[in-house]
Amino acid sequence: MAIDIGIILVELFFLVVLARVAGLICEAVKVPAVIGEILMGMAISNIIIGGSSIFSFLQLSSESNFPIFQVLADLGVIFLLFTVGLVTPFSELRKIGKTATLVATLGVILPFLAGISIIIAFNGSLLEGLFMGAAMTATSVGITARVVKDLGVTDSIEAKVIIAAAVIDDVLGLIVLAMVTGVGKGGSLEILDVAVVAGLAVGFVLAVMYISTLIPKARKLVESRNRAKSRKNLLPTHFSPLPFALMICFGLSALASFLSLAAIVGAFLGGMLFAEFRDIWPCEDQFAPINEFLVPFFFLLVGINVSVSTIFVPETMVLVIVISVAAILTKYIGCGYAARKIGKGSAMIVGFGMMPRGEVGIIIASIALGTGIFPGSLYATVVAMSLITTLAAPSLVAYAYKRKDRLYGRGLRLFKG
Repeated sequence: MAIDIGIILVELFFLVVLARVAGLICEAVKVPAVIGEILMGMAISNIIIGGSSIFSFLQLSSESNFPIFQVLADLGVIFLLFTVGLVTPFSELRKIGKTATLVATLGVILPFLAGISIIIAFNGSLLEGLFMGAAMTATSVGITARVVKDLGVTDSIEAKVIIAAAVIDDVLGLIVLAMVTGVGKGGSLEILDVAVVAGLAVGFVLAVMYISTLIPKARKLVESRNRAKSRKNLLPTHFSPLPFALMICFGLSALASFLSLAAIVGAFLGGMLFAEFRDIWPCEDQFAPINEFLVPFFFLLVGINVSVSTIFVPETMVLVIVISVAAILTKYIGCGYAARKIGKGSAMIVGFGMMPRGEVGIIIASIALGTGIFPGSLYATVVAMSLITTLAAPSLVAYAYKRKDRLYGRGLRLFKG
């Protein structure tokens, strides 16, 4: 089908307006804008698309138009994670690497075991339990990154632990999903596939991190040689780092996708790699307007993918409550306990920050549904759990930061007194 650019432009206009209005309303009541964008996406999905409303002329569900918005959403989350990586150079990340790894590990093990146990307790099959556990291990890096960005705490140690752990969590979650999918398909070949995917994932992350460690050393060597030979900076004064940053972002994102990793992992690692040059090539401000345009599409799509009618089915409500509570507690307890060394208040922030499953949990559930492993009720359960944790996390993270600041301020006054 041919693309009607006129309709696309009208749809873009309305989507940008709706996302901005939702964001402004949430900001006015001191709620992260991401919540408004997700809820607006739900409204678009359940009221506007296919509905008899004044917006029915918007062909958002059109086969020729919807892939365009999917691409915009994917680019939005890729740029968001790259921007977060820009303020997280590996030279700083190494200081919290062990903590982030432990946070990610416990944040995968506990939810995975809880998902299996609950489904079996509700008379489900082991295979259904494995997929439920895989969906519960997920952490939505994009949503967590947006929350800390909206709160203005991207440079805090808690935010860096959360983002680093979420990236590691993505790798571990990929391995878990690959294993579960292999079991679901049945056959011995999948075991080899799991090993290959796991090796490529870990190798890719370690390779980029190793290159990051070489950059500061290489820079010092080049600078020392330039000083010894009295050389001046050969870069032109009008040099813009944006094109080079985009090449790094797209290149590593594409490579990650080719290796069956989420593209956002490559984007974050690319930002982290480029961050080693932030003192001479700062480009955060250049990405800001790009993110302002693209990132809301990602969170609108998260909401669009949620069908309210599949969530509020009476037969699934008990399971929804049990799974959602378990999803919250396992991340909070596991990740919070792993982060206890950086302080009690910080551990609470990390526990809440690792909570949102968002689109990641829904994607895993979609795989189970598409292969016939999940019935509609379990799919609706995962959708509801993902939605609840996604909507709860921003407010809980904001509360945890405020609580830490309040307790720290009170302790400081007591110390002075």
